[in-house]
Amino acid sequence: MKLRKVTAAAAVVLSLAVTATACGSDDKKDGDSSGGGKEITIGIKFDQPGIGQKTPQGYSGFDVDVATYVAKKLGYAADQIKWKETKSADRENALSRGDVDFIAASYSITPERQQKVDFAGPYLLAHQDVLIRADDDTIKSPSDLNSKKLCSVTGSTSAQNVHDKLAPKAQLQKYPTYSACLTGLQNKAIDALTTDDSILAGYASQATFKGRFKLGGFKMSNENYGIGVKKGSALKAKINTALESMVSDGSWEKAVTANFGPAQYKNEPAPKIGNIVS
Repeated sequence: MKLRKVTAAAAVVLSLAVTATACGSDDKKDGDSSGGGKEITIGIKFDQPGIGQKTPQGYSGFDVDVATYVAKKLGYAADQIKWKETKSADRENALSRGDVDFIAASYSITPERQQKVDFAGPYLLAHQDVLIRADDDTIKSPSDLNSKKLCSVTGSTSAQNVHDKLAPKAQLQKYPTYSACLTGLQNKAIDALTTDDSILAGYASQATFKGRFKLGGFKMSNENYGIGVKKGSALKAKINTALESMVSDGSWEKAVTANFGPAQYKNEPAPKIGNIVS
């Protein structure tokens, strides 16, 4: 009889343990990482200086600073963050697969993307712009790009948009990376580089290029950067609360200055949560 009692008790304990484990697993599947766990996985870019960059010293950039702040508000210390590279073409899939808990990677909010994922934010309003040499006074408006050599990376539509809408005689140059465009710009092989102004400011802020380039300030499009989460995730509301706190306590402005300041980036004020500028 004693053996039976002990066995029955053990069975109850085992049952409770399995139930608790199952509940923990379900919480993770829901994509609602809100503290109390061992780590949180965040998707960022690894190759965008000033935005998201992996270096021998670690990770840096505005998106990294924003994501670190948000993670802290969710209950995670910096050493509990697992950074995962999320390339532009794979961001929606990374969220749907559960590879990451959220993504902060110069992720513009668009109607097409909103059908697949949810967005917290926006947390930055960027614009398509051009980067030119600091001593070049010949490009003062988008129309001045006519007959100029305009660079963008292979696979990007930025240069094509300028050509189609603003400067039909611009000579489009496709380079494999933004770094290659910068080298061409520095060597006068090209006249201008185009993409989001935040990305351009990040590159221009590197110590290697300090003082050599300037932004045109043309604001050729509106890019509302949001933090992507899995569709229906409760994290969206929690991240929005964290972003509001980051703005109100001055941390947002501090991050902008630290990452974009050397390029004299004239950023827009912090956007209001849910306000998508078309």
